[in-house]
Amino acid sequence: MIIIGITGHIGAGKGTVVDYLTKTKGLKHYSARTFITKEVEKRGLPVDRDNMTKVSNELREEHSPSYIIESLYHSAKAKGEDCIIESIRTVGEVEALRAIGHFHLFAITADLPLRYDRIVLRGNETDKISFDTFAEQNKREATSTDLHKQNIDACMTKADVVFNNNGTIEELHEEIENAMKELVLV
Repeated sequence: MIIIGITGHIGAGKGTVVDYLTKTKGLKHYSARTFITKEVEKRGLPVDRDNMTKVSNELREEHSPSYIIESLYHSAKAKGEDCIIESIRTVGEVEALRAIGHFHLFAITADLPLRYDRIVLRGNETDKISFDTFAEQNKREATSTDLHKQNIDACMTKADVVFNNNGTIEELHEEIENAMKELVLV
């Protein structure tokens, strides 16, 4: 069973990478966002980025720093599917998946203003924010010394491949294909 983890900052293009891999490689998608959204809804809270962050941090504190991602992995394992697990946000999540084996971490990066433009176009409910709020959320999620909280910058340093997504979708797709060949995943 091959596991590709996806990490990256808000609006970097994680979903674009997932879409490409599911359509061209047949990998099954397991989403931390979906997992957390269900938990936020179960608690009767509005689904916004602040509540998603709060609830995910609480789940990690209650169970383990890798709880969310390990839950998704167990769902994939039960089906025996090669998969993508999106969004890796803590070092504990990276370490837990590395310990399982057959794991490759892809990180996606792009410039902050471009990422903001993308979330505005995406138009999700959690994306209806000002640039200043976006920059603040990005900063909050980028680093933390608390193992239970998001530390995307640290996750990205552990990536097998980092995609720079400042260009076109076609350029990103080419980078993905090259990485898949290099890692012998095609």
